[in-house]
Amino acid sequence: MALLELDRPTNARPDGEGSVQVKLDPSEKIGNAKVFAIYGKGGIGKSTTSSNLSAALSLLGKRVLQIGCDPKHDSTFTLTKKLMPTVIDVLETVDFHHEEVRVEDFCFQGYNGVMCIEAGGPPAGTGCGGYVVGQTVKLLKQHHLLEDTDVVIFDVLGDVVCGGFAAPLQHAERAVVVAANDFDSIFAMNRIVAAIKAKSKNYEVRMAGVIANRSAATDEIDRFNEATGLKRLAHFPDLDAIRRSRLKKCTVFEMDSTPELEAVKHEYLRLAAHLYAGTEALSAMPMKDRDIFEFLGFE
Repeated sequence: MALLELDRPTNARPDGEGSVQVKLDPSEKIGNAKVFAIYGKGGIGKSTTSSNLSAALSLLGKRVLQIGCDPKHDSTFTLTKKLMPTVIDVLETVDFHHEEVRVEDFCFQGYNGVMCIEAGGPPAGTGCGGYVVGQTVKLLKQHHLLEDTDVVIFDVLGDVVCGGFAAPLQHAERAVVVAANDFDSIFAMNRIVAAIKAKSKNYEVRMAGVIANRSAATDEIDRFNEATGLKRLAHFPDLDAIRRSRLKKCTVFEMDSTPELEAVKHEYLRLAAHLYAGTEALSAMPMKDRDIFEFLGFE
């Protein structure tokens, strides 16, 4: 199967200490759209955050494309109301002959016109997530979908940023980390920041900042930000209405209005406008694992 027969190019380039990643094919460069890669600890609410951010950008009049980069392909279902076929699923049905794939086979319109794509993933224990991202971008360029897009959001799997799932960083202008005010998600954020710093040696991606999510307070996030050179972009509380929106397969903008939910909607719209206007490129300095264990010792 073509997915499992990926050749390693001889023109690999260093991508940070102790790592060699596949060089980005210049023909796969996304182009003029603003591109954001959303990372964070598994289960922290990246997909909910990404989908609501996409919805907010669309409500500001932007043409938005969200790409889910997770084998469980549930990034966009609050926008589309159901799980959609993945790029890899579709390619497999035509024995990976790209020319036989149509736009409507893998790209679906969601809430307020947001275009939704689930890249999917290789079979468990085989293949590479970076290959999946590369194939998705090739299809987007082949079908000229990026020419009519203002914003691309990559919603990326989990907290361990391996070479494969760091691939969206080769395309992104800014990376955003979603984190709660707790040890595990801040520890994961530190590792993600290290991956972004490594990618920034060879690519344009830079840190935009942190979205505090599912947290009443932000004191530990803010303390970590101050120590490493990060900034908080937005704060979304642990609000039951946000959890229920995902259960109802909808964005927060489609939920019945309450004062608390209106504040959340306003925060998403503010965040969307801020990101689109352009954020400062942060030169964050991640901590060593031992140091962050000491730093995050909660009393």
